[in-house]
Amino acid sequence: MMEFIYPHTHLVAGVDEVGRGPLVGAVVTAAVILDPAKPIVGLADSKKLSEKRRNALYDEIIEKALAWSLGRAEPEEIDQLNILHATMLAMQRAVAGLAIAPEYVLIDGNRCPALPVPALAVVKGDSRVAEISAASILAKVTRDREMATLDLSFPQYGFARHKGYPTAFHLEKLAEHGATEHHRRSFAPVRRALGLAS
Repeated sequence: MMEFIYPHTHLVAGVDEVGRGPLVGAVVTAAVILDPAKPIVGLADSKKLSEKRRNALYDEIIEKALAWSLGRAEPEEIDQLNILHATMLAMQRAVAGLAIAPEYVLIDGNRCPALPVPALAVVKGDSRVAEISAASILAKVTRDREMATLDLSFPQYGFARHKGYPTAFHLEKLAEHGATEHHRRSFAPVRRALGLAS
């Protein structure tokens, strides 16, 4: 992992989101403050890790982190606010949920939500900052598990397989069965499936 330089503080929280692109389910965010005394080996961008490795790291992060928290914005909020604003809201919720207040927050990406502490957006932060990598793993494992659970209620859509992303299979099933209450109505492929697109 590249070393990323930021103002020296002790309590740095990393924040990342998963689920901006899918047509179904919440956007899930995580905030993590790591414990320098309990290093975690192998942190990386969650998308570059195998599912098995992600699950093992998920357990280790929860066990060793000084503090961690999940935030989310539900499909109705995404439809109301738009995906960018809903993501910012979910990030604010994750930071607010930390049991220890961070002194500084590093956010994956190129924009920061409004926060009560100084924050910096870090492009490709999930592969440059250990705290953001840890957050990306918690968020991805959480969301993937939610999709697997949703798959049990709606097996015809294949959510466990594509995690709600607009794959050809998902779009085909959406056209065939219509949308569930968990689909994001403001997303164009869902609007088309519901006959709402002009």
